[in-house]
Order: sequence, then structure tokens, then C-alpha cells
Amino acid sequence: MKISKQERRDGRELFRSCMANGVLDENRVRKAMRAVAEKKPRGYVAVLSHFHRLVRLELLRRTARIESATPLTPQTQAQIQNDLGQKYGQGLTFTFLQNPGLIGGIRVQVGGDVYDGTVQGRLNELKTKD
Repeated sequence: MKISKQERRDGRELFRSCMANGVLDENRVRKAMRAVAEKKPRGYVAVLSHFHRLVRLELLRRTARIESATPLTPQTQAQIQNDLGQKYGQGLTFTFLQNPGLIGGIRVQVGGDVYDGTVQGRLNELKTKD
């Protein structure tokens, strides 16, 4: 579906209205979606489509996925959360996963940024250099 410039602007404006102190407010998102769906202004499907895309990208940007070969201690988890909070700001959602295939080390993904300090990552890097 092709979205016009005006519909993109409206979607972006709707998205900005859902931000509170630089963090996406879930209640505002629900209210905004409901209000637009009830009023059904011209091009509302395209506006909501663009709005949904912006919300999805923001949620991905504010999600930290931490993988390790073994379970992390609560102290290590707290330290990682603190370090990532300083780098990316408050409001991150953390997910800690165990992946034995990593062999050792930690892989951190926040939005599009990936920090790979795993043995498996280093082995793959060596493999691609040859």
C-alpha cells in the first residue's frame, strides 16, 4: 500500500503524541489507535499503518536481548542492565536467554546494534577471514 506524504506526517504526529519523557507510553498508543479507528478520517488505514510501523521500530530499539552460554548471575545481569541503561538511556526492556551454542561469552543486541563477545562469534569471524 502506498502512503502519501500527508498520511506519513499524520502517522508521525500521532506517534510523537504518544511519547512521554522520551519513552513510548503504551496507554497513549492504545488511546490514539482507538480514537483514529473510531473517527475514521480520510486515509486512516494508511495513517495507522505508518503509526504501527513507527511503534514497532521504537519497541525494537528499546529492547535489549542478552544471550549467554550459561546462566548469568543476578549481579552480572544487574551490571549489564546498568551499563546498557547508561549507554542507551532508561526505558529498556531486558531479555536474558541461555544459548549453549555460543560456547562461551555474551552476545548483546539492542535494536540494530549487536555486540558479540562469544566464542562462536570469534570462530565464525576467523572462518570468514580465510
